[in-house]
Amino acid sequence: MESQYSGADRPRTGDLGEAGNPLPPGRPDRRSWAFRRRAPRPGTDGGPGMLDDAGTRKRETLMGSEDGGAARLMRLFDGHRLTPTQRRIAHCLVRRAADAPFLSSVEVAELAGVSQPSVTRFAVALGFDGYPALRRHLREVAPAPAADREADTGNEYQQAVHAEIENLRHLAALLADPEPVARAGELLAASRPLPVLGLRAAAAQARGFAYFAAKVHPDVRPLDESGTMLTDRIDAAVHAGATALLCFALPRHPREVVEALEYAKECGLTTVTVADSSFAPVAKHSDLLLPAAVGTALVFDTPCAPMLLGRVLLEAMCDHLPGAQARLEEFDARAAARGLFAD
Repeated sequence: MESQYSGADRPRTGDLGEAGNPLPPGRPDRRSWAFRRRAPRPGTDGGPGMLDDAGTRKRETLMGSEDGGAARLMRLFDGHRLTPTQRRIAHCLVRRAADAPFLSSVEVAELAGVSQPSVTRFAVALGFDGYPALRRHLREVAPAPAADREADTGNEYQQAVHAEIENLRHLAALLADPEPVARAGELLAASRPLPVLGLRAAAAQARGFAYFAAKVHPDVRPLDESGTMLTDRIDAAVHAGATALLCFALPRHPREVVEALEYAKECGLTTVTVADSSFAPVAKHSDLLLPAAVGTALVFDTPCAPMLLGRVLLEAMCDHLPGAQARLEEFDARAAARGLFAD
């Protein structure tokens, strides 16, 4: 199994997504709604951001509008200079926001794949005397325990579905402020061509987005195969006039995706990333980060929220593509003439 970790800092299987989680105890109608007229969205500066691990600049995220446990943790971590190990702990706590106030330091260490002293140092880095003080603070501001939630009812398969429903509810709350997605849609619509990056577990999301985006955008270029040609394809997109790149990044996060994003920024592209967390390894190389959690209740991660966020981005793109409706109508006419669909 591929891994970039060793020793005490090796992540546990339950956090690995593509590598596996622990075993638990037709024809679409033409989407005219995508082009309906809307009231102008209020202009903002993109909402609250979060400092990267160098503490030097802020990235826009969707987290600013949400008052849930994950957002409270994000605000607590915001502005602190965290080491890579500490960022992994933060990532783990954000993904388990409802349970975080009730986890011991040993449990956090096991879940994050780090040593217990690392968890203590993480709490001190946040300004607390130790992990017990951090946990007391989290309990004081915590919502109802996870044991009270619907997600803990039913068999293991039902629990996995309920957990995904919670992820979607969280995404809906984040989208209460539509400005980050609207800005992303504008950036992506203006890029000609539009490269869409996604490798390994995220390749399906990149391909799905590119498939539908190609129906309304004149030049979409999926980058879903790794290897030495990846940077060449980014170069080709830049030389053809690309101004932005969309990346889907899901766990486990391939090192090559991080390197490709870094290279894209060096080439002058604005990077928009859909990731499972604002603490994902791709965060520091993303100009606009849109988080959507993945489910971890089954053997393999379930990316329902990232997929839906990708479709929301498509709608936001359509708002900035005046010819999108005509392109869809033209496609429908050709499809009907060819008898392309059975329904």
